[in-house]
Amino acid sequence: MNAKDLSISEYSSYIVFITGGTKSGKSEFAEHLAKEVKNLSYVALSEKNLDDKEWQDKVNLHRKRRPKDWKLIETTDLLNTLMKEEDPLLIDSIGGFVMHSIDKEQNEWSTKMNSLISLLMKRKSITIIVGEQVGWSLVSEYKIGNTYIERIGELQKRITKISKDNWLAINGRAIKIDEISIEIPT
Repeated sequence: MNAKDLSISEYSSYIVFITGGTKSGKSEFAEHLAKEVKNLSYVALSEKNLDDKEWQDKVNLHRKRRPKDWKLIETTDLLNTLMKEEDPLLIDSIGGFVMHSIDKEQNEWSTKMNSLISLLMKRKSITIIVGEQVGWSLVSEYKIGNTYIERIGELQKRITKISKDNWLAINGRAIKIDEISIEIPT
C-alpha cells in the first residue's frame, strides 16, 4: 500500500492518523505512506534530549530512514508550526505535543487541544500524524503519567474524528480501523 492506493497524492485537507504502541511500526508506516507526497516536511515533535544516548540512537534511526528531500522541522511548538507551514506534513509524534503541555492546568490544556484541532481542520494539504497508544496495560503510579495517558487518549480520539484515514500499527502490521470499526457514541 502506498500514497497512490490511498488517493493522497491529490491531497487537500486530508489527515491520515496512525497510532500504535512502542516498536509497533507506526513511524515506518507513516514514512511509507508519505514517500509519494511532494514537498513534505517532517515535524520531529520532541525535546532535543542531547544527554540521553538511547533517545539520540532512536532519533538517528529515524533520520537514516527519511528521504533526503524531506524538509526537517525539529520543534516542540506544533501550533506555531501549523500556523506557518502550508505544505504537506508528517508529524511524529503527537505525544510530544502532549508532553510540551503536561504541566498546564486542564483549562489551558483544553484550549491548546482545541487550537490544535482547529488548525488541523483548516489545513489545505495532507497531514500525516503519528500517535502513541498508551493505557492498554499498567496504570501509572505517578500523577504525571496518568495526566499524559488521559490527555493523549482524549486528543487522539479527537484527531481520529477529523481524520480521513485511521490506522493502527501493531506488531509490524497496519490495520485500517475505519473499515472494521464503528464510532462509539459519546
